[in-house]
Amino acid sequence: MLAKRIIPCLDVRNGKVVKGVNFEGIKDVGDPVECAEEYNRQGADEIVFYDITASFEGRGVFLDVVRDTAKKVFVPLTVGGGIKTVDDIRETLRAGADKVSVNSQAVKNPQLIRDGADIFGSQCICVGIDAKKIADEKWTVYINGGRVDMNLDLIDWVKQIEQLGAGEICLNSIDADGTKEGFDIKMLKAVCDSVSIPVIASGGAGKIDDFSEVFEKTGATAALAASLFHFKELTVGDVKKHCREKGIIMR
Repeated sequence: MLAKRIIPCLDVRNGKVVKGVNFEGIKDVGDPVECAEEYNRQGADEIVFYDITASFEGRGVFLDVVRDTAKKVFVPLTVGGGIKTVDDIRETLRAGADKVSVNSQAVKNPQLIRDGADIFGSQCICVGIDAKKIADEKWTVYINGGRVDMNLDLIDWVKQIEQLGAGEICLNSIDADGTKEGFDIKMLKAVCDSVSIPVIASGGAGKIDDFSEVFEKTGATAALAASLFHFKELTVGDVKKHCREKGIIMR
């Protein structure tokens, strides 16, 4: 059994870490490099950076932030937002990222997943998914920061992602995002039961029990959170200690 990971997520816009609810009402949280250094100190297993408006604005990835962070932070760094081509993947990894997260572009051009995995290795390719419930046991995939419904069935998509060679999926629930009402257990369980690659749970963490619950009730291998950590309601260490007390094997 894989030891479980706790991953702070830094959504970056215009060089600042920001946070919103259901992708709305965005407010500044702080400097991305300083935030990443703090999570490194707290014992984060990985750190995820998302440039949340890059795809929507048609920009490339923010490599200066990646370079500065990689010099100061010594846990794996995953970077997403604005990655459209194999060259973008190469440049992001060269800047210091350990993995890239492709989301909107993976849906538009699934071959990018295969090409990235073939050239750089599956372990470097994480596919991010923003999904929303449309019926019981049925979810649809959105792109461009939750703005565009692709009418793509979530379970069909995750199976395709695995076949294309991705090493990991980061599954974000638009319904739960920023609400602090807990992870979307039903959706996560459905996805984890459909693929054998690691799945990161994202969207909705609001209290410490949400982390142990997602590990106990789904096959998620990692849990990602933003608001709880950014606003200092919990530390990474608090969450790991709690999960270990529940008998969960942590990284």
